[in-house]
Amino acid sequence: MNHTPLLISLALALPAFAHAAEGDIVLPEQKVVVTALANSYLASSDTAQMLGNIPGYGVAAGGGVSGLPVVNGFADDRLKIRIDGMEITLACANHMNAPLSYIAPSQVQRIRLIAGVTPVSAGGDSIGGTIEVHSNAPVFAAPGAGLLTQGSFGLLGRSVNNSVATNVNASAASETLSVGYSGAYARSHSYEDGHGDKVLGSMVESINQSIVLAARADGQQLTLRAGVQHIPYQGFPNQYMDMTDNHGQFANLAYQGRFGWGVLDARLYWQQTDHEMGFFSSERPGTMPMVTHGKNTGYALGASVPSALGELRLGHEFHAFRLDDYWPAVPGSMMMGPRTYRNINDGKRDRAVLFGELETAIDARWTSVLGLRGESVRMDTGEVQSYGSGMMNMRDNMAAMAFNARSRRQRDTNIDASALARFTPDAASSYEFALARKVRSPNLYERYSWGRGTMAMTMTNWFGDGNGYVGNIDLKPETAYTAAMTADWHGAGDDGWYVRVNPYYSRVNDYIDADVLSSFNPYMKMGARGNLLRFANHDASLYGLNLSWQAPLAASARWGKLTATGNAAYTRGKRSDSDGGDLYRMMPFNALLGIEQVVGAWSNRVEARLVARKDKTDARRLELETGGYAIVNLRSQVALNRLASLQFGVSNAFNRAYADPLGGVYLSGLQANGGALQSLPAEGRSIDMGLQLKF
Repeated sequence: MNHTPLLISLALALPAFAHAAEGDIVLPEQKVVVTALANSYLASSDTAQMLGNIPGYGVAAGGGVSGLPVVNGFADDRLKIRIDGMEITLACANHMNAPLSYIAPSQVQRIRLIAGVTPVSAGGDSIGGTIEVHSNAPVFAAPGAGLLTQGSFGLLGRSVNNSVATNVNASAASETLSVGYSGAYARSHSYEDGHGDKVLGSMVESINQSIVLAARADGQQLTLRAGVQHIPYQGFPNQYMDMTDNHGQFANLAYQGRFGWGVLDARLYWQQTDHEMGFFSSERPGTMPMVTHGKNTGYALGASVPSALGELRLGHEFHAFRLDDYWPAVPGSMMMGPRTYRNINDGKRDRAVLFGELETAIDARWTSVLGLRGESVRMDTGEVQSYGSGMMNMRDNMAAMAFNARSRRQRDTNIDASALARFTPDAASSYEFALARKVRSPNLYERYSWGRGTMAMTMTNWFGDGNGYVGNIDLKPETAYTAAMTADWHGAGDDGWYVRVNPYYSRVNDYIDADVLSSFNPYMKMGARGNLLRFANHDASLYGLNLSWQAPLAASARWGKLTATGNAAYTRGKRSDSDGGDLYRMMPFNALLGIEQVVGAWSNRVEARLVARKDKTDARRLELETGGYAIVNLRSQVALNRLASLQFGVSNAFNRAYADPLGGVYLSGLQANGGALQSLPAEGRSIDMGLQLKF
């Protein structure tokens, strides 16, 4: 096994299995690579959950396929997410169409998570890390082997939400040409919590389809990917709105050529989203249509050139995002009419990028990567309007006039720099050291959402906290200065022991947080309280420690191999200016302890996830405390033959009732039942079964 610190290759035969595999990436940085095999499945249809067993990683609850990744306390837009090199910007004031929702777990071949200090070649306009998703690569026949055909079919069912998920993959290829198809469907009802109560408005249906065409010859390859997504509905119990439709289409053309001087990579992509919010279920009634149209276009050019100093990587990128967000009038409503509410009108966000990076082997024990990246970010939007001129819209009318009277064009010049070094004194240990300056410009909603009425402000909220937000044209970009190190001690072989320790610290100047403007009662329930907030810059600090380990326990012909695995993580985030206070959605101390058994065709695992009480909360957002908990998961898999495998699992085996610290508040429950705001309940016990066939 290649024991590069925090390079953990996971073959996901079951949701909780984490078997180490050979890694081929040796850059000195904090990384996790997940490889999803064709015969694998997850006990979730949400791709964001695929990294759920990594220390320091979490998922902020959204809809059934739209969780938002959190890495070392940095969430959502603070992470760069790319799917096959393509950037997808969220086109929703509630961030319902998260980038990872556009690809199903069964369509993923590999995920690379680079947490903390990110090399400049792995992306900018982010301060917390990069998630790179790679779908199934084109398959070519061996020379002289003739036509190669292959495929797979999968089926997964879960009891906690009566869900069914299916997937199919098929390809045909010669030595030089390849064509492939991938499709995935998932449908679930609202899930039940540990008390057996239905969590209202948490159902979802999702369809993803894609094709890949590829040709190669003489060290060159051209790959075209295209696909469509349709989510007919998706409930968001911690938001004021649900998704009533989401259509996405994309085309992604990539070229790679290997020449005597090095490697050239080029990419051109287009992605479009048509998104609607409202209400669709008797579990959560209402009438308020909201529509967004988003379009991403971009290209990327990169070259890797060997030199006397080491491997030199140069790149140029351009990414353009266009957004229209409007709310059609509701006939007969005194508040929501008679005009269309213009929330973001012809929003523009364009990024032009240049970067250079040098990887050097200083000697047999030291390697380093130094990089510099420059980005120009231009943003603008058109004039807006409220629903109408009546008294009920007075605050929005005044806000629209003030917004339209202002100059809205903004330009940021952002400079990223990173320095990483890896020291390998012997075969049993290695140490990594990293420093970085990373910058992120505000998104369109942070700068340009403008409504000041309570209803309008609550429609801008991707935090699941029950509050309302308004933008701030004068926001500055966030600038993070991060220092991290990783120590790795290990034995020999894939099954050997290891211990990895990773402390980190980030100082963020102009962190985009929020200031309180006033308070209100969500859904006009007198027992519930929310705040209306404005996005604002404040300095902040985030720090923590990640720990992971593996230890062989026993090996015998009768019982097979037994291995103990585990990890633990602690994260803390605080404002460091005069206002002080804790940052929102910081995961408390948590640990994952597991015992794995591999015997013959069987693989089994029992694991316990332990989470401490969350008592350090964001007072401005009225963040609720959550209790500590421990849940137990059981997993088992058997290879029936060379082409078929069967999986069985029990999630939350003891049916523990608890609330995830990253789950936010239970707004759909408040609407139906009244009372005070409560934390969103997590899933209760689920019996999970899956079948995978290869052909």
